[in-house]
Amino acid sequence: MNIAIYGAGAWGTALAISASRSGHAVQLWARSSGQASAMQAARENARYLPGCALPPALQVRAGDATCLAEHLAACLAARSALAAPEPETAPDLLVIATPTAALRGTLAALRHSPAPVAWLCKGFEAPRAPDACGLLPHEVQRQAAPALLAGALSGPSFAQEVARGLPAALVAASAHASVRQALVQAFHGPALRVYANDDLPGVEVGGAVKNVLAIATGLADGLQLGLNARAALITRGLAEITRLGLALGARADTFMGLSGLGDLVLTATGDLSRNRQIGLRLAAGQSLPEAVQSLGHVAEGVYSARTVWQRAQSLGVPMPITECVVALLDGRLRPADAVAALMSRLPRSEPV
Repeated sequence: MNIAIYGAGAWGTALAISASRSGHAVQLWARSSGQASAMQAARENARYLPGCALPPALQVRAGDATCLAEHLAACLAARSALAAPEPETAPDLLVIATPTAALRGTLAALRHSPAPVAWLCKGFEAPRAPDACGLLPHEVQRQAAPALLAGALSGPSFAQEVARGLPAALVAASAHASVRQALVQAFHGPALRVYANDDLPGVEVGGAVKNVLAIATGLADGLQLGLNARAALITRGLAEITRLGLALGARADTFMGLSGLGDLVLTATGDLSRNRQIGLRLAAGQSLPEAVQSLGHVAEGVYSARTVWQRAQSLGVPMPITECVVALLDGRLRPADAVAALMSRLPRSEPV
């Protein structure tokens, strides 16, 4: 299978390594020509995945999304016209490995792709107007490239572990069976299980909101509130994810699977989690800018927390943990005050 992955960050690189090891022909596109040259020379992504060697067959190319689209069109034209004795094979699958903020522009550039397109980002796009709500990736796709056969690859996974070949399980989510099948064929292998799911909204809500809740759990652990508090935050956090997901048309059972409970547990408790690290650093007394800068990577929860909260408010969905995280990130609550605000809420019945 021929796979093009656009975005040479940690996760895009890890999946490129995994797919190449499984025998697929993989092109990893870096937006920076300098990064692409360095990766080709060193055969590793020294910035995001130091020490993880790139398989010999993995190609690294440079170019933005427009370059990738032009490359795809040239491959298709050459194949149709037989312009070369052995025209380069067009990708069977395009994978977008950019942050959520770059998804719209990338989808627009690839809007004419005949091959399935999948994204890896987990989050809500920031509102595009003062009176608008932030959108999930599939909602962005409907606006930017409605004709694409598209979906998401999500689930509990740390890039470093996938790049090292450690066992993991992911979810291929799409309304289109052909997209789900392409993702399973591309990434299912000896160390990576890929399960298909047609509940794309549910998979995306789980992947987006767990980042916000991981900040809260990191905060509680940083304040040494104990394992009881951690369990309570994870459980009640899952309730928040489920409420929002149902309001957005998802199925409840999705949140008991890999992209719901699984991703939440991993991101909230694993120290490789960037969002958890933000909570730990805020608890240690760092300011938000200091925490983000010292992290050196994108922590989607920081950028999507307010958008998640605004979307929940627009739907009348109560999300008290998310609300406290937003207040904390805005500087309206100190870490200890955020915990006190949650604990002082009125009693109520479960599972509400």
